[in-house]
Amino acid sequence: MSPHVKSDLVLEVRDVTKRFGPVTALRDVSLGLRAGEVLGLIGDNGAGKSTLVNIMAGNLRPDEGEILVDGVAHRFSSTADARAVGLETVFQNLALVPTLSILDNLYLRRERFTGGPVGRALRILNKSVMRREAAEGFERLGVTLPPLKTKVGALSGGQRQAVAIGRAVLWGSHIVMMDEPTAALGVKQTELVLALIERLKQHGVAVILISHNMEHVLRVSDRVAVMRLGRKVADVEIDGSTTGTDLVGLMTGAVQGDVAAETALALR
Repeated sequence: MSPHVKSDLVLEVRDVTKRFGPVTALRDVSLGLRAGEVLGLIGDNGAGKSTLVNIMAGNLRPDEGEILVDGVAHRFSSTADARAVGLETVFQNLALVPTLSILDNLYLRRERFTGGPVGRALRILNKSVMRREAAEGFERLGVTLPPLKTKVGALSGGQRQAVAIGRAVLWGSHIVMMDEPTAALGVKQTELVLALIERLKQHGVAVILISHNMEHVLRVSDRVAVMRLGRKVADVEIDGSTTGTDLVGLMTGAVQGDVAAETALALR
């Protein structure tokens, strides 16, 4: 396919292979994602999830295969390249600065300046515009947080996740990958994050959710891609009948061969 042919997939991974010396971490992995869809990405440790995410995020280059965003093929050299085309990754460490405020974290390296070229040269921040944009963005996402001047270090784990996710979406990203966003969170904070993922769907944002928690994956995902030993072994539509036991069976190989093949769905 020409790299400029239109597609209904906002993100597509085609036949990606990645080797580290004699070790093949990924072999011929393909998947696709549509606007407003949540794709759960699961697999045991060593299944290839992290390698795949790092390739999509721009941290690694594939040895074979390609990544398409909005139907256009890209070869990312950095995370900045991925962000430039609307693909943002929220890693477990969140990349937030605890000593800075919510507002400052949102606009870190993306500040708004006042006074034209002179103001930019003198780095005179337009705080009023930044506060208005941030408040409108969080309101649109239905996120309630402490005042924007609050230091991130004073926030709960769930609130920090909301800031990191909000930062990705507020900057125009229409594809967001989340790496274990509910890990180490309590029940209340986990609910905040899962509700935010569900609201992102309503706003047409495409989400890839990497998680070991099958309950969370089943709750918010439309489909689940299952990785095992560097391959995608199944692409399962979540229709209410799928259970965590089914997914674990695919992850571990207890369900395999023809059974797994029957659950794989070709993207049309």
